[in-house]
Amino acid sequence: MKINDAVFGALLLALGVAVLLIVQGYPKIPGQQVGPGLFPGLIACGLCIGGAALVVRGWRDRARMAWFAAGPWVRSPRHVLALAVVLGGVLFYMFAGERLGFLVCASLLMWALMCALGVPPLRALLIAVVSALVIHFAFYKLLRVPLPWGVMGGIAW
Repeated sequence: MKINDAVFGALLLALGVAVLLIVQGYPKIPGQQVGPGLFPGLIACGLCIGGAALVVRGWRDRARMAWFAAGPWVRSPRHVLALAVVLGGVLFYMFAGERLGFLVCASLLMWALMCALGVPPLRALLIAVVSALVIHFAFYKLLRVPLPWGVMGGIAW
């Protein structure tokens, strides 16, 4: 799918303006010239500049490129199913992640996506479980990111 740069530029510009408005309400630190809104404000300025540049470029190229153009993958049921699995998986993790835990949710999501992409189910299950364990170890043990255990809380390591 191809989307004109002006569309993404407008989104980035709106995001930058929103962040700039929000950081205006951050408290000032007495006796200091810089406060907690400095770095988010600088990033927001960069978003605004980049967004404006994309809008200008997209507007200039509007005669050659449509605002939205579907790619050939949209006509492939397998790829549309994979997109639906990814989007549904994000929603599934949002609502079930705390109750079921990362290991269960990640294994289910990776298995479903691999099956949707044509990987044999048993191979997909093995890869999904091993991948979920490796990812969990990397984030939970090495990076110290607190991932939810959910139903696996009894065997938490």
